[in-house]
Amino acid sequence: MFGIFKNMFSKKDTTQMEKLIKEGAFLVDVRTPAEFAEGHVKGSTNIPLDQVASQLEKFKGKEQIIVFCRSGNRSGQAKMILEQNGFKNVTNGGTWQDVNEMINK
Repeated sequence: MFGIFKNMFSKKDTTQMEKLIKEGAFLVDVRTPAEFAEGHVKGSTNIPLDQVASQLEKFKGKEQIIVFCRSGNRSGQAKMILEQNGFKNVTNGGTWQDVNEMINK
């Protein structure tokens, strides 16, 4: 029970995600192409949320997948779609700025 509150109020532990990025995780920005054009993580692929289900081929064979967006909401939905289609190696990276910050450390 207290673990739930700890997770809700503690600063997000980014160590695992940093490790995945260093190991070459497939970085997927699920924002719209217009949002992606305004700024994005270098080396990331833009697959908008409304296209994730129809572009599952692009995720196959990837050892680790990190999805992210503007706020973490759409990437949470993308993670759920991927998991419903059998992907077990998906991390919700939250915002694209958070992921970008980890890459540029």
